[in-house]
Amino acid sequence: MEKKADNMLKPSPCFGTGHSNTVKIGNLTVGGNGPLFLISGPCVIENKEIILKVARFLKGLEQRVKIPIIFKSSYDKANRTSIDSFRGPGLNEGLEILKEVKDTVGLPILSDIHQISEIEKAAEILDIIQIPAFLSRQTDLILEAAGTHLPINIKKGQFLSPWDMEQVVSKAISRGNNSILLTERGTSFGYNNLIVDMRSISVMKNFGYPVVFDATHGVQLPGGQGKSSGGQREFAAPLARAAIAAGADGIFLEIHPDPDSALSDGPNSLPFEQVESLLMVLKEIHRIVGRKKRGGDEAELKDRAN
Repeated sequence: MEKKADNMLKPSPCFGTGHSNTVKIGNLTVGGNGPLFLISGPCVIENKEIILKVARFLKGLEQRVKIPIIFKSSYDKANRTSIDSFRGPGLNEGLEILKEVKDTVGLPILSDIHQISEIEKAAEILDIIQIPAFLSRQTDLILEAAGTHLPINIKKGQFLSPWDMEQVVSKAISRGNNSILLTERGTSFGYNNLIVDMRSISVMKNFGYPVVFDATHGVQLPGGQGKSSGGQREFAAPLARAAIAAGADGIFLEIHPDPDSALSDGPNSLPFEQVESLLMVLKEIHRIVGRKKRGGDEAELKDRAN
C-alpha cells in the first residue's frame, strides 16, 4: 500500500492562538497585547551623517505615529554577495556611531553579530542583538548571544521551515534568556528569489514570543544582480499589510534617504516619503486584529443589540 505524504505544514495543538510574551528592549516593551512596533534604519552604516539623519527621521516618526521604534543598522555586513561589496565601518567605529544614536537621538539600538568574538563588545552598546538569517543554525553563536541576557532577535533562515525555529528558540532559552523576537524574512524559492509564507507567522507565534515581519528583506532578490542582490521594493507595503493582518507583532523596514544610491540593499529599501503613510495603515490593521483577538467585535455587537 502506498504511504500517504505527510502534511507540508505541521499542525500545532494551539495553532492560531496568536499569544506572545512581552519583551523589554531599552525603555520599550513590545509584544503581548502591546502596540505595533517598528525596527528600522539603513541596511549598513555608510557614514555618521546618514545614520544620524535616518535616526532623527525615525524619532520624529515615533512621535507623530505613536509607535515604538528600534533603530537598526549593521556595523559589518559579513554576508555580502561579492568580495568587492561595501561592508561597513567595522565593529569599533560602527558601535561608536550607534552609541551616538542612542545617546543623542534616544532610540534603542539593534545590530547583527556574525562572530562570537564580537558579542562582548557589542553587548556593551546594543539594546538588542540580532542573529542574521544565514546564521540562525549556528548553535555556539546563539548560545553566546543569549548568554548576555540582552534581548535577541533571531531571523528565520531562508532555508528553514517555521517549525524548525522551535529548536533555535530552545537553544536560546537553554541559557536562561526568554527575551526573544523571531523575524520572518522569506524563504528561498528557486534561484535569486524569495517567497513569504504568511502561515509562518502563526506557527512561530505559537512558540510564545513576538514575531516580526521583515518586509524589505522579504522582497529581496538574493544575488539577483550578479555581484549584488536585487529587490522589489514596490511589494514591501502589500506584504507588510498582509503580515500584520496575519498577526505579526512588529514590522522591519530598511529605509534610506536615497535608496538608489544606498551601498547595501538599496533595491529593497524604502525612501522616507513612503514610510509614514504605510505605518499609519499598519497601525490600524494591528488595532483591528488586536480588537478581534480580545473579543472587541463581539462586545460591540452586543452593545448595539441592547
